[in-house]
Amino acid sequence: MEVFSGRPRSPERHPLTGHPRRRRGFLLDVRSAAGQVFLLQVAIVVVLVLAAVAAMVFQTARDAVQRGRRESVVAAQSFASAPGTAAALQSRHPTAVLQPRAEEARKRTGVDFIVAMNTQGIRYTYPYPREIGKKFVGTIAPAVNGRTVIEQAGGPPLPAGRGTDVQAVVPVTDSRGKVVGLVSAGITVRNVSALWLPQLPIILGSGAAALGMATAGTTLVARRLRRQTRGLAPEELASLYEHHDAVLHSVREGVLINSADGRLLLVNDEARRLVDLPADVEGRPVGKLGLPESVMRLLSSSEPVTDEVHLVGDRLLTVNRRPTYGHGGPGGNVVTLRDTTELAAVSGRAEAARERLMLLYEAGVGIGTTLDVERTAQELADVAAPRFADLVTVDLLDAVMRGWEPTAEGWRNLRRAAVGGEQRSIPVFPPGEVVTFSSRAPQLRALQERRGMLETDLRQAHGWREQDPERARKAVEHGLRSLVTVPLRARNVPLGVANFYRTADSPAFQPDDLSFAEELAARAATAIDNARRFTREHAMAVTLQRSLLPRAQPDQDTLQVAWRYLPAEAGVGGDWFDVIPLAGMRVALVMGDVVGHGLQAAATMGRLRTAVHNFSTLDLPVDEVLGNLDDLVIRMGEEERAGDAADGHAHGHEGMGVTGATCLYAVYDPVAGTCTMARAGHPEPVAVRPDGTVACPGVPASPPLGLGGHPFETAEIALPEGSQLVLYTDGLVDDRAHDIDVGMERLRNALAGSGGRAPEETCQAVIDELKPSHASDDVALLVARTRVLPSSHVAQWAVPPDPAAVPEVRERCRRTLREWGLGEAGFATELILSELVTNAIRYGSPPVGVRLLRGRCLVCEVSDGSGTSPRLRRAATTDEGGRGLFLVAQFAQRWGTRYTTGGKVIWTEQLLLDGTPAATSHAPVDFLLDQFDDLEA
Repeated sequence: MEVFSGRPRSPERHPLTGHPRRRRGFLLDVRSAAGQVFLLQVAIVVVLVLAAVAAMVFQTARDAVQRGRRESVVAAQSFASAPGTAAALQSRHPTAVLQPRAEEARKRTGVDFIVAMNTQGIRYTYPYPREIGKKFVGTIAPAVNGRTVIEQAGGPPLPAGRGTDVQAVVPVTDSRGKVVGLVSAGITVRNVSALWLPQLPIILGSGAAALGMATAGTTLVARRLRRQTRGLAPEELASLYEHHDAVLHSVREGVLINSADGRLLLVNDEARRLVDLPADVEGRPVGKLGLPESVMRLLSSSEPVTDEVHLVGDRLLTVNRRPTYGHGGPGGNVVTLRDTTELAAVSGRAEAARERLMLLYEAGVGIGTTLDVERTAQELADVAAPRFADLVTVDLLDAVMRGWEPTAEGWRNLRRAAVGGEQRSIPVFPPGEVVTFSSRAPQLRALQERRGMLETDLRQAHGWREQDPERARKAVEHGLRSLVTVPLRARNVPLGVANFYRTADSPAFQPDDLSFAEELAARAATAIDNARRFTREHAMAVTLQRSLLPRAQPDQDTLQVAWRYLPAEAGVGGDWFDVIPLAGMRVALVMGDVVGHGLQAAATMGRLRTAVHNFSTLDLPVDEVLGNLDDLVIRMGEEERAGDAADGHAHGHEGMGVTGATCLYAVYDPVAGTCTMARAGHPEPVAVRPDGTVACPGVPASPPLGLGGHPFETAEIALPEGSQLVLYTDGLVDDRAHDIDVGMERLRNALAGSGGRAPEETCQAVIDELKPSHASDDVALLVARTRVLPSSHVAQWAVPPDPAAVPEVRERCRRTLREWGLGEAGFATELILSELVTNAIRYGSPPVGVRLLRGRCLVCEVSDGSGTSPRLRRAATTDEGGRGLFLVAQFAQRWGTRYTTGGKVIWTEQLLLDGTPAATSHAPVDFLLDQFDDLEA
């Protein structure tokens, strides 16, 4: 169905295009008074026009609503009172009767709708048939009671479209006066513009006339202002006045303006001061001012002058003169005067200040480039001489030179640390010599009073001269004249003194020089103290690390070893190595690396090295040694973290705990010629065969120490006699400049063909080839050449598990010792073997075996299949046993137990010197026999 709209569609509005009309410049300038007045008048006219239009629209809309109310009431009452309306409402089909009538009445009366409905509000008629039968939208209760209702309401769409809906509801009564239905008529109040548009031209015309009058008035005002201000805007006038006031009172340059007839038109305050002009000179001729001839000639001349210098009284003035121009041509001149009397002095002071600042900057950059105390002191001397002083000496406390904490007890004895300057011929103490200052010396006074001392004339400085009269006399004769000595202090701790000297060829020091020297010394003192503290900490760390590393090779004759240790440039680290003799002529080789640098890494390395020694003493397998080390590293890390948490310290300092470690543990057996190894995150060792072949033995890689929960795999390799086993840390092959594979290849190349070299030569060849130019990590290198124990030095046999076999063991031991030329050791060895074999047969389990090894010492080993270990104790008088191990301990230098996969081995060692038994420190035989006599008693 087509929907009608009662409001015509307005045409689209487009912005106007084109160029605005050219208006006079003063109307466009809102900063001018005329422009602002014009804008105000335009605003007033626009407001009045808008108010008039709004009032007209409002009144027209109100009248339209009132008319709609009247028309809707008339239409509704007319249709309700029409003949047949009440009967139709009571008929069976009211819509069929009333719908045509309602539409005809609607068109005749001009309303938008006439709706007939029952008393419940159900519509019987409507302009749109689809709305018939629906509930009427509006108020019907008063109409059901017989009253007329007029309201503004909205309902279904109407033919008139959108607008203000005014509807009236009236009752329909039958002949008895009973309300049998309702009739509603409505009209949409719209398009009221037809009522007020005819009056709009009158309003707009009045506004245009008012704008025309405002424009004409503004034009007249603008012309008058332009003539009076010569076309200047208010801002320009204000700026001109401010400039004029600044020239008269604030500018530090004299300004004089003369007219063409020689009269002074303008004189500012600075010009009055410079040429001593009176107060009332404006407008007076120059010739009548009573000025000096030079000033009169200066003011009356008309020739241009640029930066001429004239002496006026006691002032040196720089003069500039330029002609001024009036309406008809040159009309006078402008003279500017600038006082340059103090310019030279000010320029000199500024240049001196600039040089001082530059010298302080160079001191900040050039002092403290290294962490060496003497070098830092020399840098101070080199910076200060000769730009500040002709001769500079730096004297430091002896404790500072050594890196110790300085104390007041050493103030009198200072050591000359540096001498700088070109005056080296002046007799002063040379570097390294101890200088003893007297109590009146300015150096000692500077230390005691914590401030600088100034001696402008050393010839009158009695305290300085009595320090060393003869040397002071010669120094003065060589031209030494003034001294500034300042204490070197850092963290409120005195470190020494800096002495600045000037000769007779230079100006003497002044108080401002003392302040500068103190500033220079303060910067240098911080650098010297940093170097001192680094020296102390480095010395402590190096001392600690050296005390933890091996000092000499241990006594063993199965491996020929050599090692090298190169600390990193940044300080000490946690690399370590060890050679530990074990029972049965075996030797343990250890190479480890603790992550990090500094004291914490060195201390951790010492703890791990001690732990390896302890685990080696227990003769544990190589994988168990690494397992115990792994547990130890984990506990150390937990203790460190717990300690930091208890102290409230955050990780981030040097002692931040154990962050990880690697270790390679190898045990070489000279009897079997094999080496059992395991590594925890450590680089794989390299083996060099006697023929010079270089290869990695293939030791399985295991996780580093400190991770926990991972087993350590072992590998056993055969090493022929004369083979070299090379152990190292990653600092040897790992470098930032190349990959670790490149380092390993360089290591193989350095070891190639070294089968016939001695370990010392191999170590040196490797270091020469792989030593980094700037070591960022420690380097540890250990080379061990193997020696296999000859079969003629080994005797072993099995023993039946019968106590009757002990005499045979003693006899066979006796024969073997005679063959080795060790008959003198027969008694002690037989006694040891008999006791150990008897214990193995009685308390152990088969198989029982005996092995004798001859080397640096005589080794006796008795093995059995039991895992129980004997222990040494003091037997009571009534005990039947317990004296066997006591006898063994008395006749052997060392004894112990080591466990094997099939049981245990009890071993003893008897020291041999030049192939003969060494004297023992055990108890006399008579004492031991007395012990057995007590048992028999």
